[in-house]
Amino acid sequence: MLSFPLWKKLAVLGVCLLAILFAAPNLFYGRVEASNDAVAAGEAGDWPGVLPSGLVNLGLDLRGGVHLLVEVQVEDVYQERMEGLFPETLRVLRAERDTVGTVRRVETETGELLLRIGEPSGQQAAVAALRELARPLQTLTDVGSTDIEVVAEGDDRVRLRLSEAEKAATDDRTVAQAVEIVRRRIDESGTREPTIQRQGADRILIQVPGAGSTQEVLDLIGTTAQLSFHHVVSVTSDPDARAGAGNMVLPSRDNPGEFLIVERRAIVSGDQLVDAQGAFDQNNNPAVNFRFNAQGGRLFGEHTRTNVGNPFAIVLDDEVISAPTIQSYIPGGSGIITGRFTTEETNNLAILLRAGALPAEIVVLEERTIGPELGADSISAGKIATIVAFVAVLVFMALSYGLFGIFANIALIVNVAMIFAVLSALGATLTLPGIAGIVLTVGMAVDANVLVFERIREELKSAKGPARAIELGYEKAVSAIIDANITTFIAAVILFAIGSGPVRGFAVTLGIGIVTSVFAALLITRLLVVAWYDRARPKTIEL
Repeated sequence: MLSFPLWKKLAVLGVCLLAILFAAPNLFYGRVEASNDAVAAGEAGDWPGVLPSGLVNLGLDLRGGVHLLVEVQVEDVYQERMEGLFPETLRVLRAERDTVGTVRRVETETGELLLRIGEPSGQQAAVAALRELARPLQTLTDVGSTDIEVVAEGDDRVRLRLSEAEKAATDDRTVAQAVEIVRRRIDESGTREPTIQRQGADRILIQVPGAGSTQEVLDLIGTTAQLSFHHVVSVTSDPDARAGAGNMVLPSRDNPGEFLIVERRAIVSGDQLVDAQGAFDQNNNPAVNFRFNAQGGRLFGEHTRTNVGNPFAIVLDDEVISAPTIQSYIPGGSGIITGRFTTEETNNLAILLRAGALPAEIVVLEERTIGPELGADSISAGKIATIVAFVAVLVFMALSYGLFGIFANIALIVNVAMIFAVLSALGATLTLPGIAGIVLTVGMAVDANVLVFERIREELKSAKGPARAIELGYEKAVSAIIDANITTFIAAVILFAIGSGPVRGFAVTLGIGIVTSVFAALLITRLLVVAWYDRARPKTIEL
């Protein structure tokens, strides 16, 4: 006899109801979206709060907006590093003045520093002294490498340049910094679901749905984040606390509900920060190394000399992102921020610190504006394609398998609801290729039912009765269904792993559709068939 336990029936029905519930807001897209915007702005929305309000976000090709491909001029950072290093080289060689004589800078290639010394006999002494400025790189692939190379040239010259390993690391940090700046600026504008991702070694893809023009986005991302370091006066939980003359009250990012009263006058500003990197302290705990230019180093050193044991606030865009305590006097313009950080937190903090510094120049390589009319046309075309495919499949199944085909059609409708429910719950972005993935899933979703129904037909010819035929049909078709869908799912995973943009959108909807279609065929359709058989108890089955 057919076996379908009560708990399994309730579980399948529960999944179906949840799928319909979470997919339903997409049927009232405009109303739910307006309500969500109102709630985000602190106002009351007209969508019932007890109902799910998640939506499938529409991609650039469906909503319209701006597409930009920009290139980060990473070479600019090399020159900044050399400019920041020049005062340090003078300080080091000043101690060797009797040996190397006078030191003068010679014009050379961008990103390098060429010095001429007055005493050629002191060239090796100058090289040895300057190599003390080099710091070892903590990477697995470049063990023993340093960030700076110092070489002697001619009789009286010394050339300093970044090592190839440091250039690669600098490029990576610079692009990560640029991505963070772009993301922060666009997120602050309230744009829905922008796509900001790295492309290759030094390029960034920016897609902003709903933006009116490329210039609007360029003006937005061209703004430099405002970073500064301030002395902390006190800590409070009252955002309206009296700060006193010359002070201001700022919220803490790490501790919601906590506010810091800091001096309005900054100790050092963000444009004096040269670099910040995730590292480890002497106890091998995650920390952040930072470095200022010569002027910033002098100002910060003077402050730390008189404020050991007191905290200072790192302020980014009027928000305290960290408030470490000064452990000791920090001369030379470099220091370390320690605390109860994870490695991921120190890397994020380093990116935020670097994001406050002046970014490298961003050059636009490609720009496109997609109008909302084109997006509306894409949605319309997608709807038509989905409806045509959906209706064709429904008609084919009903004509081919009769009542069982109708059961499969009901499962197919729930299957589509499950796809949209998952996309809504994940906050995924739906693009035109994503719609193509859904259309393909609609066509593939009944394959499993076809395998089962054809197997039941075969079993009806030899089985003792319809109940046994149905049971054997499902049992013997499961392996073929699983094998066929696993291969397609693997293809979807590979597309997602190596693809980008539209290809990933297609892979996501295809992968979700495969999982839901298997669930619909093996559980929902079977539940309907078992419920019908238990009620009707037919002597024969027409398939």
